[in-house]
Amino acid sequence: MAVHLSYRSRAEQRGRTPKFPSYFMKATSSLAPSGSAVERPAGTELLAFEGEIALVIGTRARRVSPEAGWSHVGWVTASNDLGLYDIKYADKGSNVRSKSGDGFTPLGPALLPADAVDPQRLRIRTRVNGEVVQDATTEELLFEFGQIVADLSQQMTLLPGDVILTGTPAGSSVVVPGDVVEVQVDDIASGRTTGPLATTVVQGEAGFAAFGNPPRITDADRVDAYGTAEGAGVESEPTGRDVLTDEVRAKLLSVATATISGALRKRGLNNVAIEGLTATKGTRKVIGVARTLRYVPHREDLFKARGGGYNAQKQAMDSLKPGEILVMEARGEQGSATLGDILAMRSQVLGAEAIITDGAVRDLSAVEDADLPVFHHGAHPAVLGRKHVPWSVDETIACGGTTVQPGDVIVGDSDGILVIPPALVAELADEVVEQERRDSFVLEHVKQGHAIDGLFPMNKDWLAKYHAWVDAGADLGAL
Repeated sequence: MAVHLSYRSRAEQRGRTPKFPSYFMKATSSLAPSGSAVERPAGTELLAFEGEIALVIGTRARRVSPEAGWSHVGWVTASNDLGLYDIKYADKGSNVRSKSGDGFTPLGPALLPADAVDPQRLRIRTRVNGEVVQDATTEELLFEFGQIVADLSQQMTLLPGDVILTGTPAGSSVVVPGDVVEVQVDDIASGRTTGPLATTVVQGEAGFAAFGNPPRITDADRVDAYGTAEGAGVESEPTGRDVLTDEVRAKLLSVATATISGALRKRGLNNVAIEGLTATKGTRKVIGVARTLRYVPHREDLFKARGGGYNAQKQAMDSLKPGEILVMEARGEQGSATLGDILAMRSQVLGAEAIITDGAVRDLSAVEDADLPVFHHGAHPAVLGRKHVPWSVDETIACGGTTVQPGDVIVGDSDGILVIPPALVAELADEVVEQERRDSFVLEHVKQGHAIDGLFPMNKDWLAKYHAWVDAGADLGAL
């Protein structure tokens, strides 16, 4: 068996964080020892490696608890969950052909006794032609090994010798004939190691025959196989992370929110304002890249299934990074809070730029005291279950009357909150700096008693004076 997603870095790369583990199965004929070769079939190009930690079941497990799951593991070892993305489409999610080719599951070379290692302090490293391309520890796991064993044992009896591949961290990519992939698992505490599991990629002579699905590749397949659009050589729509450089950030922070709003309206973007919210930090301007969290209306059965434990709300706030702004869709509902002081503090400690919710907040005075700008729609002492079910993270949402997508650039203060499409950010930053300079020129002359007519907007004569002022250094004190 194999887990789809279990490392936080890989989930972030894929753009989705699962609440529970999910699985697929691989043929036993795909097993191979260290030192073996794996064929890339003729007519294909997207053979990708995935360095993983493999669990080998030691004792029978049926309906065991997560706390007891690890005790049924006999050994751990290194594995390589090879996959052929050229044929993945035909599997319709099963991974039967794309993941079960002969030699597609190397294991070894040594088994580490499970009772002699710390499952929370294992390290997985993958090298391609001697260069480290994956390096992670099990502290990054979304799901502990005991939970995975327990979850599988709910529906099937796990028997001694059964193997569970536990997912790969970020860094998986495509290999070509001649490449040598080495995967190694180490126990950090004891120093025990599996040693390198080596697999050489060779070119196969046989391809896929006409009586079955032929290989087929889309740009999305390339990105999945290589791990990133850049690695795949595929042009992708820019995100806020790509365009919000220090220089661009400084330009946007230097101008009034109203100036940015005007520039957006000039481009026909009239519905990009998040409206009706109150700022805890007043005129303090924030700028960052949008992460999103969606709440749906409360329903008792859905809240029971998705409202408790490490739910979408906690996952979102626990994964924020510096430069990010969490935007929540709460449907304008004021009858229940969407966050309180503890989650606000967690977001602050992680370096988030701000939190925006079109719902209410709990512990409002404490949230206001925190050094984290929060934009909200009122206060309420109850949280979540009264009105909300935390539903999904990093999907397109609605907030305060507009649409927000993960990766959008958000600029806001007490004058308003704006959503900027990433593709416009760089040119918009240059334009608004120029517009702000023009507005400053006009304002200074209005202060000096000049009439509005001809000055605002500037006619030919005033434009000539403006350009002369810019050429002279644009010093307001010289006006």
